[in-house]
Amino acid sequence: MNFQSVTRSLSIIALCASAAVIAGCATASKPEAMVPTTAIAGTQHHATTSVVVAGGSDTSAMGKSQISNEAFQQAIVQAIEKNKTFTSVVKAPGGDYALAVNVIAMDQPSFGLSFTVKMEAAWSLKKADGTVMLQESIKSEGTAGMGDAFAGVERLRIANEAAARANIAAALEKIGKLNF
Repeated sequence: MNFQSVTRSLSIIALCASAAVIAGCATASKPEAMVPTTAIAGTQHHATTSVVVAGGSDTSAMGKSQISNEAFQQAIVQAIEKNKTFTSVVKAPGGDYALAVNVIAMDQPSFGLSFTVKMEAAWSLKKADGTVMLQESIKSEGTAGMGDAFAGVERLRIANEAAARANIAAALEKIGKLNF
């Protein structure tokens, strides 16, 4: 092997290592980042509710950033408590109302300078006796660009959180318009 081929091989190895460091590992969405930051107008219901979430996915280190059921549930509970949408949140089964949320779809890009995630979740609010108060599919989206994070995996996580935050805000606004 000559000096030029050794230098070229070392350059390729260094380039691959740099790309791996920049790409990083996927990180899970954070509940606190999914809570709407502004107050959501609406009626403050003097009742308790339970919250159950399904359809989310856990993040694997080598896969795309995802929103887990637990993280989305924590974000919804924090948003309800912050906005005082209900008097309190209790463990399921229990409460005057039961809020069930099912993540139907997460459309996530794989590449790009700006990532826009589209989310759809089915929201169902029922009285303890089973009477349906709200049953609606809510679509939302969130975008993160290079100004938000340099690494693609971080931009995807931030876009996921923004889409979830918008979904929660839209749902709580609809619940706030209900009269019961």
